[in-house]
Amino acid sequence: MHSATARVGVVVSAPFSENTYIAHLEGRQDCLVIDPGLEPDEIVRYLEEHELTPAAILITHGHSDHIAGNAYLKERYPDCPIVVSELDAPKLTDPALNLSAAFGVALYSPPGEVIVREGDTYSAAGFDLEVQAIPGHSIGHVVFIWRGAQPIVVFGGDVLFSGSIGRTDFPDGSFEQLEEGIHHKLFTLPDNTQILPGHGPATTIGAEKRGNPFVGMPAGYRP
Repeated sequence: MHSATARVGVVVSAPFSENTYIAHLEGRQDCLVIDPGLEPDEIVRYLEEHELTPAAILITHGHSDHIAGNAYLKERYPDCPIVVSELDAPKLTDPALNLSAAFGVALYSPPGEVIVREGDTYSAAGFDLEVQAIPGHSIGHVVFIWRGAQPIVVFGGDVLFSGSIGRTDFPDGSFEQLEEGIHHKLFTLPDNTQILPGHGPATTIGAEKRGNPFVGMPAGYRP
């Protein structure tokens, strides 16, 4: 995905087809890494091929497939902070909370070093990112909204997918919270806003308003 000044690459990690995004502004070598997945060596390969150095590791939520690469990246880039929400920070260091224990593997991430909350602006690598809390898939799930390009870009984690939404059947999940957050914090953005989700292809706000069977017009949504 390209904008006038930014480039966003994606590394897709097995076995959950989780998307890790690497974003940098043209002419700069510092970058953001969003949700490092289960194949951190592929993330590092991308960084080295493009001669990039991460300035921050952004975590949309603390489930294991979105934090599995944190320890590997922190070991390689020790000055790069892990940025996570206040409510999902405990998941990083607790295999039961980050759901890795349920798969028979105890996954531990280094703790978060920068804690973000609803309405914050987090700035790194030339990006000013608006933090919006959208619980429902995870109690502390946040999205990072970049308004520095047209169209607006949302690093959305497991909130809104192309034709779907994040699961809400986890212990701290809630369909009602997820639906409310999508309607009031995402569907209020312009229709051409780009959603870069944690799984699957990119989509737009307009496409999901019109066609999403869970939270869009087919499900009764009206602007």
